Amino acid sequence: MANEKDQVLAELGKVIQGYQAAVDDSDRESARLLGVNETDLRCLELLLDAEELSPRELSRLLGLTTGSVTAMLDRLEKLDLLTRAPHPVDRRKSVVKVTPEGSRRCYELMAPLIEDGARELGAKYSAEQLELVMDFLRATTALQTRHTERLRALRGQ
Repeated sequence: MANEKDQVLAELGKVIQGYQAAVDDSDRESARLLGVNETDLRCLELLLDAEELSPRELSRLLGLTTGSVTAMLDRLEKLDLLTRAPHPVDRRKSVVKVTPEGSRRCYELMAPLIEDGARELGAKYSAEQLELVMDFLRATTALQTRHTERLRALRGQ
């Protein structure tokens, strides 16, 4: 018979799967409303977080070939969601940024979730509890990132 911690870990796995499914569903709907695919949406999320990235950095972060990144950037640029410009120092490179219109459209979709989260989670949990949740999420993000890298390495086999 499994001990209490094993039972809690098994339940935690199910809860995390449910959370991931809810995030996937939300991302899919956001992508649909923006008129993009889910990889394009992930690109926009990365750019909103970093403010600007090079196509090479996007290729690495998204696990895509440079050709796939170029096609994605072409699509998103046509939709006025991002812009490419020469790198300010190295003219052989370019930088990619979300346009003001792209930022507005993305945040318009995310704002209700952010506001609900701040209100509902802020009311339910203490600052100390939220710190613990953030620690847990950072740890699970690191686990997921390592697993993604493992999966990407299988491509080369």
